[in-house]
Amino acid sequence: MSILKRLPRIFDRSHEYKHWPGLIKAYKKWLPVTDKTPIITLQEGATPLIPLKSINELIGKNVKIFVKYDGLNPTGSFKDRGMTMAISKAKEDNCEAVICASTGNTSASAAAYAKRGGMKSFVLIPDGYVAQGKLAQALVYGAEVLAIKGNFDKALNIVQELSNRYPITLVNSVNPYRIQGQKTAAFEIIDSIGEAPDWLCIPMGNAGNITAYWMGFEEYYKAGKSKKLPKMMGFQAIGSAPLVFNKTIENPETIATAIRIGNPVNKEKAFIVKGKSKGKFTAVTDKEIIDAYKLLGKEEGIFCEPASAASIAGLIKLKEEIPPNSTIVCVLTGNGLKDPDCAINNNDASFKNNLEPNSDEIAKAIGF
Repeated sequence: MSILKRLPRIFDRSHEYKHWPGLIKAYKKWLPVTDKTPIITLQEGATPLIPLKSINELIGKNVKIFVKYDGLNPTGSFKDRGMTMAISKAKEDNCEAVICASTGNTSASAAAYAKRGGMKSFVLIPDGYVAQGKLAQALVYGAEVLAIKGNFDKALNIVQELSNRYPITLVNSVNPYRIQGQKTAAFEIIDSIGEAPDWLCIPMGNAGNITAYWMGFEEYYKAGKSKKLPKMMGFQAIGSAPLVFNKTIENPETIATAIRIGNPVNKEKAFIVKGKSKGKFTAVTDKEIIDAYKLLGKEEGIFCEPASAASIAGLIKLKEEIPPNSTIVCVLTGNGLKDPDCAINNNDASFKNNLEPNSDEIAKAIGF
């Protein structure tokens, strides 16, 4: 049953579709907002939970595998869930400007929601390590983009220092309102399938999202909306896996730029989630990520950014450990259009060019 059918707050008694109000209004009683909070929204949330077919068959064991496709949020990533909360609370505090460090998705989301709220946005990015689709978004939304000679971790240190010294609100995942907004994805999963999954597979960069999902699952469990809690299975690229190897990676490297982070700010929280959920953190290679990325596209019709595919790559890597008859949700954090260069350079499609513009030539190319 779909999310929209299970959420009576957005339906009248005849169950005719009305209007998704955005996640703050939909889950207001679960969030730290009041009637005085100005809600800055782009109607984020209510993203689809898509059952997989070919990957389901690949795993076997009578498992049910879904992907939570948060790449269909307004700016194309899960960051919108936290940003609607962070910007709304900043607006409530009469903030005039926000700042963030970003590998791309945070900058796009912060810029869009800040503009929606009538605020300025400043974003620090590691020069040369942000996918073009994400940089384009931040620029179009009107952010002031500053590229530094250094990685994400250095950028985050700088924005934390600036937010402590000047009247500007930090909207990275150290902002607690970001985690509050992002926890709603766990609510949606339970509202959709009626129960928490056995495994929740998720890519990890700064580790805010795995922290947020666990918060959401725990809150629903304590409220009696779920009878169980999932094992939280976190995945990182092998060249950028500080949580897997339990050490800071000074120069992280991976094709999955969204998780190219060597010193996650939420690492202690992530380890707590791992322990409480009896989960596991695993590293996957860039090749495994790209193989999963292509598999999702050509077999499932789902186009995600490379970092998102880490959750599928990890699931496939651990397939021997999956209990039979399990229900598994893999989180896809971002849309494939975020990184078009990766798609162009990593596919198995046929591309024929310089063809003559007539039907005989095209028929021949097709194979008739």
